[in-house]
Amino acid sequence: MADFGCLNPDIPFNVLSRLQTKDLLGLKCVSKGWHRLISDRSFIQAQSQKKEPLSGFFFQQRYPYCSDDIKTITYVPVERKGLRQDVFAFLPQDVVVLASCNGLLCCRSCYPFEDPAIYVCNPLNSDWWKLDWKEPDKESFIALAFDPFQDFSVNSKNFKVVRPRKLETEEEEAYSFEIYTSKTRNWKLSKEVCWCNNSLSKNGGVFIGGILHWLTDGGQILTFNVENETALLISIPLPAGEFNCTPQACIGESEGRLYYVLISEGLHVWFLEDYHDSTWSLKYSKTLSQMEFYSTWSLKYFKTLAQKETEHSAFMVNLYDRMMHWPRIDDSPLLDPLAFKDGVLVVRVSSTIYLYHVETSKMEEVGET
Repeated sequence: MADFGCLNPDIPFNVLSRLQTKDLLGLKCVSKGWHRLISDRSFIQAQSQKKEPLSGFFFQQRYPYCSDDIKTITYVPVERKGLRQDVFAFLPQDVVVLASCNGLLCCRSCYPFEDPAIYVCNPLNSDWWKLDWKEPDKESFIALAFDPFQDFSVNSKNFKVVRPRKLETEEEEAYSFEIYTSKTRNWKLSKEVCWCNNSLSKNGGVFIGGILHWLTDGGQILTFNVENETALLISIPLPAGEFNCTPQACIGESEGRLYYVLISEGLHVWFLEDYHDSTWSLKYSKTLSQMEFYSTWSLKYFKTLAQKETEHSAFMVNLYDRMMHWPRIDDSPLLDPLAFKDGVLVVRVSSTIYLYHVETSKMEEVGET
């Protein structure tokens, strides 16, 4: 490894392995020695075992009673202040974000479609690839699979896009899978079919360990192994009937595991231990009163009421009496978990979006929807 002179070969290994994957992709061009080191199997294995820091979330609203898409996409950083809405300005048209995976994002054209297309892009360097989309569907749950440790290429072009499609037969409903491979630049229909009567819900295609996961509305999670092209249904930890009120849920990833987040009479977070037996372990369980953003929302809610009713002193007395006995289930706001990644939950509380750190209960208000 002549490029490093007389240095102990362990020194550049230890130094470069501390960098993030997005930085290493460009450093391969520095010299032949760096290229060999970063491409070495042992280096890639060490890098794959390192936890990359979570930088932020993309948030995009939807019109409740309109078929048109909202074009504004907001980037919400986790560790620093300030929102951005210009991240996708490099794309040739306005898009809707469908999925993200290890630094790459998958988007589709906004509806109504003029030039329908699917885009896979890297916002860090403004690289993007346009995919043919012969049958555009604004409700499609298209997912992205990209593992940078399998192919440490500078252009990060080794990805797959998977489109689950619901098939309706006379006896039962099922899902088939269309796969786009960047190496071949073509779509193909997998031979795998998964029988499932449920519809796909939020969180389009969470990618973990070579497997894509979709939450359904019927107490199951649809999975698809991208390499083996095999599908499997996983049962959620608890059926909806276990709770007194309608639960709200989402799935996500942390520490290389699939997580299931449920809010109903409290916050409950499980991680999956075994796919075939649908074995889950409960990691967190908190009451609503233990959740910091809940008490913050309560104070904000009562402050708004107080401002509207300041002329009625009797109302104020009743108001603060209610605060002393808060919360009650019938007074609870709508808590809707939107996404979960590395211990951070994006949750909508009524019309306000929060970032909630589950372990520390640290909360940050993002804005109104």
